[in-house]
Amino acid sequence: MKAVIYKKYGAPDVLELKEIDKPTPKDNEVLIKIFAATVTSGDVRLRSSDFPPLFWLPARLIFGLFKPKKKILGHEFSGIIEGKGRNATKFKIGDEVFGTTTMQNSGSYAEFTCLPEQWKHGVIDLKPTNLNFKEAAALPIGSMTALFLLEKAKISEGKNVLIYGASGSVGSYAVQVAKYFGASVTGVCGTSNINMIKSLGAVKVIDYKKEDYTLFNGKFDIVFDAVGKTTKSKAKKVLKKDGVFISVKMLTKEKREHLLRLKELAEKEKLKPFIDSCYQLEDIVSAHEYVDQGHKRGNVVIEISQ
Repeated sequence: MKAVIYKKYGAPDVLELKEIDKPTPKDNEVLIKIFAATVTSGDVRLRSSDFPPLFWLPARLIFGLFKPKKKILGHEFSGIIEGKGRNATKFKIGDEVFGTTTMQNSGSYAEFTCLPEQWKHGVIDLKPTNLNFKEAAALPIGSMTALFLLEKAKISEGKNVLIYGASGSVGSYAVQVAKYFGASVTGVCGTSNINMIKSLGAVKVIDYKKEDYTLFNGKFDIVFDAVGKTTKSKAKKVLKKDGVFISVKMLTKEKREHLLRLKELAEKEKLKPFIDSCYQLEDIVSAHEYVDQGHKRGNVVIEISQ
């Protein structure tokens, strides 16, 4: 099968398309034919070993001190069940599924992967019926991160929420999730993304190229840093006295219950993945180069199989 591997940390050109053996599912695993994957911030960070100084050594000890332990990147996917082990009973052959690999065995930059049906580090479920494979692949991680952090901040109806970096993957989902809960959303993004953020449900958009959000004439219950590029000290300038600051730099937990709730929202058309661009697996280097520029809107998808 075709797969993209990396044997060393570095720029996008460390990614190589290779022919490797097709995996065989263990007793508790399913074999998934992958139709689509994405380029997440986690993929970029693992490829480049771009970890914060405080966490650099612990991260390298986990993921590989001198070279990557796991050779295939890709944290989210969609596809179909093509095979399964004798103890795997949750899915049927031919089921359309989506979820996260969380680099459990290997990632989703491959034509096939094997994953346990249920395990504590990742989630798989039937694909939302109204999403195509590209949209389904782009749903899990950004939306689960947004939901987890907003619930941590006790999102509820009537609250005023500011989302910094609203045009990225997590930010674009955070706008929609906050709106679903009945919050009033203000997004912060660049000039070219203002209409996009309004279309997702923001009632006001601050253009960071023209205005410093910390000088905004208003106070918020929640400030959500969706890109890890602002600080709590800055956010305090626009937070209410009992307001909450949350950031993608916080630890999050992927839970099946979150994915099921987000799948339900997607099927009710309350949540829609925003896809910036699509690349073929053969063009994975170009996809990573584009994401490295830091200007992607929503999600970048990798098409693997038809």
